[in-house]
Amino acid sequence: MIIRAANPSDLLPLAHLRNALWPEKIEEHQKVLAQFFGGGQSRIDHLLIALDAADRHVGFAELRVRNCAEGSPNHQVPFLEGWFVIPEYRREGIGTALIRGVESWATGLGYTELASNTMLGNIRSLEAHAAVGFEEVVRTVNFIKAL
Repeated sequence: MIIRAANPSDLLPLAHLRNALWPEKIEEHQKVLAQFFGGGQSRIDHLLIALDAADRHVGFAELRVRNCAEGSPNHQVPFLEGWFVIPEYRREGIGTALIRGVESWATGLGYTELASNTMLGNIRSLEAHAAVGFEEVVRTVNFIKAL
């Protein structure tokens, strides 16, 4: 297994991985990734990929530095926006390796925290976050009112 920073040649496989995590139109994922790799305004600040022994893309971790994160006193916090390993590769340490790579990037830039979130009912994600050392700090309920 190899964990490395993503590069432009990873665009299409990453678009498919993002689509597996966030089912949307693949074109939207390609657009977001093209912005990141193009060096312009991007919703992504750092992106790691996991490759298996045959160089297949099997996971990714995507970060954005946010101006705030619930439960953090810091004003700039790297936030784990996306963290995904394809199901047949789970429980092999790939998710943990991705998080360790993210932590290395963040601490190398002087950050002291890493934030993330998940849906309350996503038990697998809650367990995965706990397994790599995240601590729950706050639970929220979000509302929308149509106008």
